[in-house]
Amino acid sequence: MSSHARDVLEGATTTSSIEDAVAGANLLIGTTGITGSKFDEHIRIPAHVPRDLKQHLQGSCGTVALLFGREDKGFTKDELRMMDMILTIPTSGIYPVMNLSHAVAVILYELSDVQAGETPLADPFDTKLLMEHLSQVLEDIDYPEHKKEKTELMLKRIFGRARLIPREVQTLRGILRGIQRHLVSDRKK
Repeated sequence: MSSHARDVLEGATTTSSIEDAVAGANLLIGTTGITGSKFDEHIRIPAHVPRDLKQHLQGSCGTVALLFGREDKGFTKDELRMMDMILTIPTSGIYPVMNLSHAVAVILYELSDVQAGETPLADPFDTKLLMEHLSQVLEDIDYPEHKKEKTELMLKRIFGRARLIPREVQTLRGILRGIQRHLVSDRKK
């Protein structure tokens, strides 16, 4: 029903899961109309606004997946946990949720002149390995189990804002390996 968009519709792909749809994306950004109000609950915070995201992405090189939740109920908590960043449009506190088509229009307009650059975003596979490695180190240091999930989510969001480049991911993993070697040698003593 979209005027002059037959080529877009014919070129579109359909997937059965979010994971399939974003496979290979360097950065996942999820939108939400309802942001977190407590800084100890990390699922919906920190929420960025489109103008800030525009500045954040400027000069990056990679695939950014911008996801919009279902119009009737948005994203599930598990889906929000997948996101590297959370994006929201500042609206009225009385009714913070926008119609999906309007939210898409506002965000795409705001991002329409973002210029790609030469700063490569870290490979999603390497970033996944970094997160798994961090999880192992948290286990190794007997990090409190009840804090682990929130801590991992907070680190994921920090890395999303940082726009890690490949070398940074490898350096962080090298530090984690060093911590693990040190822990093993301390336990042998």
